[in-house]
Amino acid sequence: MGGGTETILLPQPFPTTDSPVAPHPSKFLAPFLRKNPLPTNAFWQNFILNQGSAPEYIHPYSIKAEDGGLSICYPSRVVQPNCISQAFVPDLTVKTRSGKHVVSHFDDLSVTLEFPGTGMSVPLVRGCPYTTFVFSDSSLLQFSTRHIVQKLVPNEDRTKHRVTFINGQTWLIYSSEPIELSQNLQGSRNFEGVIRVALLPSNNSEAEDILDRFSSAAYPIQGHANMSGSFELTYVWKKSGQGELLMLSLPMHRDIMSSPSTDNTLPALAYKSMDGDMHGVVGDSWVLKETPTSVGWYSSKGISDQVHRNTVAKALRKEVRELTLTEITTDSSYFYGKAVARAARMALIAEEVGALDLLEMIRYFLIDSLTPWMDGKFKANAFLYDSKWGGLTSRNGSKNGQADYGFGLYNDHHIHLGYFCYAGAVLTKLDPRWGMEYMAHLYTMVEDYMSFHHYNHHVCVHDHDQHTHHEHTMVSRSEPLFPRFRNFDFWVLHSWAAGLTEFVDGRNQESTSEAVNAYYSAALLGLAFGDSSLVNAGLTLAALEIRAARALWHIPSDSRLYEQSFVSTHRMVGVLWANKRDTGLWFTPSEWKERRLGIQVLPILPITEILFRDVRFVIELVKWARPSLRRPGVGDGWKGFVYALQALYAPEEALKNVKALSGHDDGNSLSNMLWWIYSRWPREQGGWVLSHFE
Repeated sequence: MGGGTETILLPQPFPTTDSPVAPHPSKFLAPFLRKNPLPTNAFWQNFILNQGSAPEYIHPYSIKAEDGGLSICYPSRVVQPNCISQAFVPDLTVKTRSGKHVVSHFDDLSVTLEFPGTGMSVPLVRGCPYTTFVFSDSSLLQFSTRHIVQKLVPNEDRTKHRVTFINGQTWLIYSSEPIELSQNLQGSRNFEGVIRVALLPSNNSEAEDILDRFSSAAYPIQGHANMSGSFELTYVWKKSGQGELLMLSLPMHRDIMSSPSTDNTLPALAYKSMDGDMHGVVGDSWVLKETPTSVGWYSSKGISDQVHRNTVAKALRKEVRELTLTEITTDSSYFYGKAVARAARMALIAEEVGALDLLEMIRYFLIDSLTPWMDGKFKANAFLYDSKWGGLTSRNGSKNGQADYGFGLYNDHHIHLGYFCYAGAVLTKLDPRWGMEYMAHLYTMVEDYMSFHHYNHHVCVHDHDQHTHHEHTMVSRSEPLFPRFRNFDFWVLHSWAAGLTEFVDGRNQESTSEAVNAYYSAALLGLAFGDSSLVNAGLTLAALEIRAARALWHIPSDSRLYEQSFVSTHRMVGVLWANKRDTGLWFTPSEWKERRLGIQVLPILPITEILFRDVRFVIELVKWARPSLRRPGVGDGWKGFVYALQALYAPEEALKNVKALSGHDDGNSLSNMLWWIYSRWPREQGGWVLSHFE
């Protein structure tokens, strides 16, 4: 039997709060922007937190706005044994009359700062080799620097000034109208027009010719990233003026750039950055095409050996019995999410090994555990909708900024909610009626961290008991509830986690694997509801997050991104910041390598093998981490993640090590470890074969 077409207008199902923990939308936002939903993990977040004076890294420059001016820094790297950072030094400052800045526009790739009453606005566009200042009327213009000016050379009509500092830097100052600059850059003048400032990298004459050529052409004022298709990303810049744009690309961009062609790249114009060398690219738009990632509910190869299937099923039966005799006692949104996702993993493992008689017990457990968070009957905590910023918060997090790891301050939303979405997707698969009843809750959770800013989704949920299904059901929102893609950063191709907390090193993220889990779980939720747009978006973001994790967090011995003194002793970044690479974790020192490895592995899922498909690196990583396992007090849960990676190249030894463990991480289980090991036994040579969605 078939169903008809219906349209469902999704409500916002959670109770509403005006969270006292979250700060009020900032005075540094233009008045027309002070309404929800507002970004809480943007690359420019420091500009509107506290005094708005902490710097932000807008590749290739660090920018600081303070006291009516904007300071530009081409940051130098400070390399220490356990940390690489970029120091902020105000190399060149452009000031107007004293006053506070406001953010007057923002999008995926840019933010515009205006200085009210001065006529000066600054469109800060990521990847632009120039910092551009637009003076809309005759305004006070003043340059300054903390360096000694060694040489200042104007061109004939004084629309270009070449400034060399005693520290060896050379800066180029371009102006649409002639200006007079004193030798020490001091003094002020009235100016109307456009000022563009660029560092000349390495005093390269070819680079200077390129910067000269594009200095008076079009300049970017906005930038938007579109997921233009499955595993395809398009950057489109809005510009002012005539001519093509000169922008800079990161190595990750160039690795997947299909347009513009290599004929439009200018490697002679190269800037250093924390994320790799940036090279010039000419073009008003780019197309980035990621390698498709095809992964669904189950492992890519399955477990073919019946003895192995029986071994997994035996462990699973014991764990499911224990599951049904207990209840989740934590009130933490993070640890509760891990617990329900752990149970959901058991259901999918049971399906994969044929232990179908266990599904009903797991289904009841998931219903009993998840539903109270949906209908607000879990007395210890709850999800609420924060009307102040436009996002979910937890009841505990809205009362205490430290509760739930700062969830009330918008920290780690994708990580916490990703676990709930995973469990909700599996339960919807097992029980479509429950899924339909709580569809609004599940979509609200996934939209919190990856709202498309459009709300029309076509879904199809099967009712296996009644052998009916709703065809072409459309779900939509009457208005946006959440900022566009709260956590994912389309420029650096990975997520940020830090929320509404000011950090001098910008945004940060610790666990890339949990970020991958969030987008993978969104894809599974889309699969459970037959929502192809959610499937495609989730898998695309997961693939990009994996690319960034492998490029930035993983440190193979032949890495050229980081200095050799750093590479020689580290195989994994701990916390990655916009402006820093830290090998310590929020909860443990750098020396505890098994935790640094584990936090970039958990949870163990079918998509984990794609994240760690470079087996050569995995061998290096395990060899690096294993000595830490001999440290007194190392928990078996953390050991398990080391052995899980060992299974990618030595499954027999990994199995022996896993069987010797007395326990597992609270989001993991023996059955999951056995499933993981046996589903790659024996390991295929030459890489992994990925299945299509099942």
